[in-house]
Amino acid sequence: MTPTVAALLLALALGAAVAFILREPLGHAWRRHRLGARPFPAAWRPILRRRVPAVRALPADLQLRLKRRIPLFLAEVPILGCRGLEVDDEMRVTIAALACLPTLGRRSDALSGLKQVLLYPGPFVVQQRQVDGAGLVHEDRSVRAGESWMQGQVVLSWDDVLAGAATPGDGHNVVIHEIAHQLDGDDGAMNGTPLLRGPRAARRWASVMEPAYQALRERAEAGVPGLLDPYGATNRAEFFAVLSELFFERPQALAGTHPAVFDELRRYYRLDPLSW
Repeated sequence: MTPTVAALLLALALGAAVAFILREPLGHAWRRHRLGARPFPAAWRPILRRRVPAVRALPADLQLRLKRRIPLFLAEVPILGCRGLEVDDEMRVTIAALACLPTLGRRSDALSGLKQVLLYPGPFVVQQRQVDGAGLVHEDRSVRAGESWMQGQVVLSWDDVLAGAATPGDGHNVVIHEIAHQLDGDDGAMNGTPLLRGPRAARRWASVMEPAYQALRERAEAGVPGLLDPYGATNRAEFFAVLSELFFERPQALAGTHPAVFDELRRYYRLDPLSW
């Protein structure tokens, strides 16, 4: 083989590789665009009305955006039943609607890191293994309504999904809570500080969130009741998730008692639930 022919074959191979790399993202974007442009399935509308009453409060443009994102979510994120649970459209649509709600102000691929949802019929038991300062190993079993993992998995209890969706003003929604964890992990760590718009935004976030977190820890230790669930004092990641539940479910109360915190969440989510 002459050097000229070898160079030509190499150029053709590189060109094919580049074309493939460029084509795949474009093809994926085109498939998502076509899927999002399809009419919302008529059979899913009564599920939204019955199971996710919070949708009725959304402005018309956000309702339309949500109905475009639900099919995208369901096409890309499998929802797998556990402990013998058979997952039906009612479960899929309810979970997808609640999962997409916090992303409505962000790009349609905001949950691209989420790989699957594991759905249990009810609360599930998690066994944890911890080593204390003395090197002793402790086995702990706890009952959970939801979990979120950095590997792109969310685990949910269907009973708790239903309860959270049925009463949108109670400040508790396990799907929003676990999706907040997934968004928190966009920067590579679930630490209560999601991916923000540069150093200045990160400094402002810390200046608002850290004092609020420490204040909640003090109230939780003293047993003083307040708007924020004491579970948010567990760590900063749980603090962000608990705040996110309140932001979408009780925005007036959160804005009234913690206006600076509410403003930070409004900037991050790029939504204003006060206007709903």
